[in-house]
Amino acid sequence: MGITSPFKDQSLSITKRLLPWTLYALLPIALLRFYFYPLPFPTSPETELPNSTPVTIFSHSSLSASAPSSPEKEKAYETPCDYFDGKWIRDKRGPLYNGTTCGTIKEGQNCIAHGRPDSGYLYWRWKPSQCKLPRFEPQTFLQLISNKHVAFVGDSMARNQLESLLCMLSTASTPNLVYRNGEDNKFRKWHFPSHNVSVSLYWSPFLVRGVEKSNSGPNHNKLYLDHVDERWARDMDQMDLIVLSIGHWFLHPAVYYEGSIVLGCHYCPGLNHTEIGFYDVLRKALRTTLNSIIDRRGGKGYGTDIIVTTFSPAHFEGEWDKAGACPKTKPYRKGEKELEGMDSDMRKIEIEEVEDAKTKANNLGGIIRLEALDVTKLALLRPDGHPGPYMYPFPFANGNQERVQNDCVHWCLPGPIDTWNEIFLEFMKKWGEQPRIEE
Repeated sequence: MGITSPFKDQSLSITKRLLPWTLYALLPIALLRFYFYPLPFPTSPETELPNSTPVTIFSHSSLSASAPSSPEKEKAYETPCDYFDGKWIRDKRGPLYNGTTCGTIKEGQNCIAHGRPDSGYLYWRWKPSQCKLPRFEPQTFLQLISNKHVAFVGDSMARNQLESLLCMLSTASTPNLVYRNGEDNKFRKWHFPSHNVSVSLYWSPFLVRGVEKSNSGPNHNKLYLDHVDERWARDMDQMDLIVLSIGHWFLHPAVYYEGSIVLGCHYCPGLNHTEIGFYDVLRKALRTTLNSIIDRRGGKGYGTDIIVTTFSPAHFEGEWDKAGACPKTKPYRKGEKELEGMDSDMRKIEIEEVEDAKTKANNLGGIIRLEALDVTKLALLRPDGHPGPYMYPFPFANGNQERVQNDCVHWCLPGPIDTWNEIFLEFMKKWGEQPRIEE
């Protein structure tokens, strides 16, 4: 048997008694150490951020971003921005132009010149939820479209947006009207010599071939859904960027054709045709148009950019043809007015057709680029931005009239529609950073 040292027994006894107190003393020291100098934790490959993430803009029809081509183009981490989700906020700066500094405003949209007494509608700006929408830069826009032809094609909303753009660009460079034709000058073209830029307007309220109702003819429109309207399409080869806008004319009575076959009609009492409404017709018209551009331009290997401005809701309180008015003087707050019904359905059709056309265009290698300028929701929130009774000069000069016609469809200039072109410019900037292969 071995002999146990009494010193060892005594040492073990002391150690057992001191160990708990030592641990109690070291614990707060350790906690302080980790608080001020935390250990780095390894990041797994699944959660590690990539070395470069491009700043992108998103619309409901732009769902992906490509990587930058060089380290110099790498940008800070940012959440991709949906420019169409947001709210209207006060802006003391006001618009870039006014009814006297811009000479291309259609008389019916020159609200201040026609005596509109309130000006508060001029001091709101669209604030996207995820980012900031920059103020319009006319020089930047002109530089991006230097030596190009931008064509606005469609109904009076296309004209409204075009005239807004002309006013904003004219703060930096004066446009020259070089062509006009048609009733109410529905076909016009301007030239900016400073940048060799052409901007044109083509009246085509259905985009496809159509015969508009008239006082001397039938009281309904005729639409031929399988043929694009050659009044504008014959110039397609000279168009570098095409902005399309349709919607309101599809609400009117019409008979629809494919070839010589009648498909049906919308609101055609007295005619022996099947009532089919207008939603599918709107879809067919836009599909025919986008396919025609892709086939004609892409088939020849020519690059073209296409913007589809979505449906812009009206704000009549009451029936539009029974003294309906739009008397509000402030925007709706976010959540106060929801997008629903016909406005939502028409927007949905236009977004879906742009997405389908993108799929077809992608098969051509990206020479055709498309975006939906999805303004429907932000337009819905601006019941205060229409001419209302001031579509005519000083409608109450002789006191209150029993019946005054109101325009609650188009937009005052300057006004909310200037925002459409601010977002348009952001699309142009994105395209400028991601040039086509051919460029």
